[in-house]
Amino acid sequence: MKARFTPALFAHAEAVLGQLLRFEHPADAVVSRYFREHRQLGHADRAFVAETVFAVLRRKRSLEARCGNPPTPRRMLLAALAVVRGWNQRELAPVLKASETEWLATVRAVADADLPPAVACDLPDWLYERLAAQFGADEVPKLAQALNQPAPLDLRVNTLKTDRDSLLAALAADGIAAEPGALSPLAVRLRDKPALARHPLFLGGAFEVQDEGSQLLGLLLEPKRGEMVVDFCAGAGGKTLLLGALMKNTGRLYAFDVSDKRLANLKPRLARSGLSNVHPGRIEHERDLKVKRLAGKVDRVLVDAPCSGLGTLRRNPDLKWRQGESAIAELTVKQAAILDAASTLLKPGGRLVYATCSLLTAENEAIVESFLARHPGFALVPAQGILGSPVGAGDMLRLLPHVHNTDGFFAAALELRA
Repeated sequence: MKARFTPALFAHAEAVLGQLLRFEHPADAVVSRYFREHRQLGHADRAFVAETVFAVLRRKRSLEARCGNPPTPRRMLLAALAVVRGWNQRELAPVLKASETEWLATVRAVADADLPPAVACDLPDWLYERLAAQFGADEVPKLAQALNQPAPLDLRVNTLKTDRDSLLAALAADGIAAEPGALSPLAVRLRDKPALARHPLFLGGAFEVQDEGSQLLGLLLEPKRGEMVVDFCAGAGGKTLLLGALMKNTGRLYAFDVSDKRLANLKPRLARSGLSNVHPGRIEHERDLKVKRLAGKVDRVLVDAPCSGLGTLRRNPDLKWRQGESAIAELTVKQAAILDAASTLLKPGGRLVYATCSLLTAENEAIVESFLARHPGFALVPAQGILGSPVGAGDMLRLLPHVHNTDGFFAAALELRA
């Protein structure tokens, strides 16, 4: 169902964008709160507002350059509809003022080639420079183009409840177009973005929403039946649920996090999943007594470390405008400390997977290489040997949206020599 484009609907988008551009809170939280306060907006209207304001956040820098001063929320929205979504003057007619017609023509006339590289890529200068140093100036526009597209909707099959073929058949029977994921044997990619929160298959625990790239992090850990496993930074538990299913609901799986709120969000997901081997626990910090009690006893540890989140810009485009280089420097100190603490849990022969959803070497390879230099008892296990050829990984896993059509992820598997 397509939203009917009216001045009232445009006004809602303008109001939301005005809040977002203050960058005081995460964009998804701002949008969700606005929709709770305006329950009269239907599904199609909400989809229009969310997609349009997120298009502005993705392309903010180049839209500002096209709009001229002042780049008001109204102008930014009109420019996004015209340039990003390709609307013509007839489609914009319900809200376009006569005085804006000539201005909009000048907006359309600006080509990406006329803009400085960082502006054309819609990246802050510091991030463009880091990515160009890592990937090369020729590669960054391809990466940026992928980051500036909305992410597809991926599901992970809950193998305790069903299998991928059965889930695909059930979705097809409900008219939901889907296909198997290309990289994860548990992934299903939907063609569209239907509302799933009340779908019987979701309520029954047959699947969870999880990016295909994120699924590979759990597969890299390879937890086995009966093992003791720790998800060190569990968050709301998406990877915890995957690990529990891979363990066939046996053994003992600890889900640690510093946030009560995130762990509370895990509870309904656990109830749907059918898992009984998960033990959530809030910790104060990486040196908490709950952690120290497990020292030397654990078979496998997943460290999905707090990071810049820059690999998730398809979903969270505001992050590139809210992060800065000083934040990266603080994060790398925290990442190293968490990795050091998590490594003490392993028994000889145990495996640790360090992972982030960052694009930056400073948060990824540099953290792992520094850890290995400090801890000669650990060795890198090539990701390619664990995940196989479809992923195309080397010694460390790096997923990029323009190459793998997933969010940007990094992971390294480390084993404590027996």
